[in-house]
Amino acid sequence: MPAVVPEEIRRMSFLIVLAALCFLMFVAYRGYSVILFAPVAALGAVLLTDPSLVAPMFTGLFMDKMVGFLKLYFPVFLLGAVFGKLIEISGFSKSIVAATLRVFGPERAMLSIVTVCALLTYGGVSLFVVVFAVYPFAAELFRQNDIPKRLIPGTIALGAFTFTMDALPGTPQIQNIIPTAFFGTNTWAAPWLGTIGGIFILTLGLAYLQWRRRAALAKGEGYGDNLLNEPEPFRGTRLPHPAVALLPLVLVGVANKVFTVLIPQWYGATHEFVPAVMGNAAPVVQEVPKIAAIWAVEGALLVGIATVLVFAWRSVAALFAEGTKAAVGGSLLASMNTASEYGFGAVIAALPGFLVVANALGSIPDPLINEAITVTALAGITGSASGGMSIALAAMSETFIANANAAGIPMEVLHRVASMASGGMDTLPHNGAVITLLAVTGLTHRQAYGDIFAITVIKTLAVFLIIGVFYAFGIV
Repeated sequence: MPAVVPEEIRRMSFLIVLAALCFLMFVAYRGYSVILFAPVAALGAVLLTDPSLVAPMFTGLFMDKMVGFLKLYFPVFLLGAVFGKLIEISGFSKSIVAATLRVFGPERAMLSIVTVCALLTYGGVSLFVVVFAVYPFAAELFRQNDIPKRLIPGTIALGAFTFTMDALPGTPQIQNIIPTAFFGTNTWAAPWLGTIGGIFILTLGLAYLQWRRRAALAKGEGYGDNLLNEPEPFRGTRLPHPAVALLPLVLVGVANKVFTVLIPQWYGATHEFVPAVMGNAAPVVQEVPKIAAIWAVEGALLVGIATVLVFAWRSVAALFAEGTKAAVGGSLLASMNTASEYGFGAVIAALPGFLVVANALGSIPDPLINEAITVTALAGITGSASGGMSIALAAMSETFIANANAAGIPMEVLHRVASMASGGMDTLPHNGAVITLLAVTGLTHRQAYGDIFAITVIKTLAVFLIIGVFYAFGIV
């Protein structure tokens, strides 16, 4: 038999990597927890590649990356979930939905739900919380207008998982925060490109959903029967004034911008302190530009939480304990899902088979196309926008920056391309947000995933649109 050469080993390892990804997608499709099976899939790939590395990879890489992600971003998940829960139990979310319906009319159910999702997400509410908060109203609207229930996940995905998640400038979602630590930017990077991309996604996404609605109507398909997780029809209560309900969302956006500007001025480029403990403790040094955006979002969410409590304490007080418990549980699940997938992606990225992917991606000559394809590919592999982007930028940001500097491309453009690309192909079947969305709506991948994937394709096209706009007109 001929000797096995390193290239053949890399190809075999690539097949192992591909098998691990397919396995994780399969178990997610079947409804199993990725928190449990992400390490199984990752360590299974390690076992087939080099059995001696299973234990070191688990403790030294999988857990290290998983815990590192939680260290940085869990407070954002937690505060976002608490803020969203308070918006819900205070009646603010119902007030916003009711006002939106009065503006657009019940016949524009899809536009109404997309708008509500966009307002909540752009206001800083975790997209996981948005799913829980909006679904009851979406179900009632779709039932009243005899729109197939299977279109609800695609509608919510368009409003919560796309343009307000990472395209529009200033959005406090995690996918718009991560690039700031690598490129020295802030969440308002490349505002015109982000706005152009957001308009493209919204317009094409709504056109697609309306086409799907008309096609269902032509076939005589209605809302559906014998469905799971059906909420009680919304009957309405005495709600806060819409202006009061919108105030916390507005303040989150404003405070985020203010803190983004002020935090670097307060703390400078670096900040250090010595813990007040016995002995010669080493000072804790932090590079402020890498974490300023995270601090800004956390501070903004605290402002939003305080505003809700001030204006709706009487309605919130009775449900505060149980509501915040639910929010904490939701934030733990959401962050652990993402962190576990981040650990999976880190292990996969350390295997020889990943070199096949990296070398192929690295051969793309254009800096922005290279970054977009790399980020969206790794987001797809990990099933996580934030996880895939973190891996891509941790491994290749220096190369992206060097190539961009050589081509005269501003760091703000790198930021916006990376952010938007992360929310492209990340929504494969094993994505945590997709799993949550389908579970809440009581639908299966087979029933509703096709529309989610179509929205994903539109989102991915928007990344290449803004790259073309930048090259054609130099707009940032």
